[in-house]
Amino acid sequence: MKLQQLLSHVRKAVDTYHMIEDGDRIAIGISGGKDSLTLLYALHGLQRFYQKKFEIEAITVDLGFPDFDLSPIQALCDELGVRYTIVKTEIYDVVFHVRKESNPCALCAKMRKGALNEAVKELGCNKIAYAHHKDDVVETMMLSLLYEGRFHSFDPVTYLDRMDLTVIRPLMLVDEADVIGFKNKYNLPVCKSPCPADGYTRREYAKELVRQICHENPGAKERMFRAVLDGLYKPFEDAEYVRKLNRS
Repeated sequence: MKLQQLLSHVRKAVDTYHMIEDGDRIAIGISGGKDSLTLLYALHGLQRFYQKKFEIEAITVDLGFPDFDLSPIQALCDELGVRYTIVKTEIYDVVFHVRKESNPCALCAKMRKGALNEAVKELGCNKIAYAHHKDDVVETMMLSLLYEGRFHSFDPVTYLDRMDLTVIRPLMLVDEADVIGFKNKYNLPVCKSPCPADGYTRREYAKELVRQICHENPGAKERMFRAVLDGLYKPFEDAEYVRKLNRS
């Protein structure tokens, strides 16, 4: 996927779900993976021509894994002219050594989001962009059906009232395969997670399940995604709904 194609998908999502307004300061959560680095490129590119003026910051919560080198991401941010903040934490030590969690992902995610949100507020941002793509939307819906018994996925726009922050997901119309293609074409400096639980999560199980369903039923992913759009996301296409959401 070329940058122009990526920007087309991102602009459509931003416009359809009213993700960006004039004067927004948007923090981009950078994990080091392909998705968040693609999002960084996308919002940096959108900034150059989008009719609503906004600023971006890049931020990574360093979980404290030994030898996790973020210097390639720092170099990319320097090249793009984007300020990059690394938040040092001891989450890895707490989760794996102090608490010795048998299911570490839930606690890790909670602590990571807490550290990220606090840092975003300190930077003066009013929004934070997550790098969830189309496949994530479908996989989250599958997880909800399997483990919660309800038809649900994350929203395009989510207001966090306790933090007075709005979460946006500009990559939600982009296929993961296209993200992989973009990463390869532009040689993104991916920093692979050293987490010992990586690849052994419920989300990974849902990903494999969706992959198997789509292999046996071509087009199934697009149909599932369309069901999410029609069943859950219609209100977000109304600008007044999103404004009320942000004021609630």
